Amino acid sequence: MKDIRKIMCACGSGLGSSLLVEMNIQDVLAKLGIDGVEVTHSTTSDVRPGAADLFVVGRDLADFIKEVDDDQKVVLTNIVDKDELEQKLREKLDL
Repeated sequence: MKDIRKIMCACGSGLGSSLLVEMNIQDVLAKLGIDGVEVTHSTTSDVRPGAADLFVVGRDLADFIKEVDDDQKVVLTNIVDKDELEQKLREKLDL
């Protein structure tokens, strides 16, 4: 597993969809038996290299985090689809 200690979910306001995705990530990590990963939510303006090990956004916001390397971001087609989220997290975590 890659050494990912902090995951930041981001949306435009930092309140709605990013909080939903944060909760979904916590569910997926628990399902995978992974602990010790801090999951937060914020606005896209807080996304910058070094702020987290992995950033998660919906596809409508992908352009707002283009300064982040592709290997440090997950872009979701459907932010409520836990199966998509799990698949993409597995890829990033090398599971």
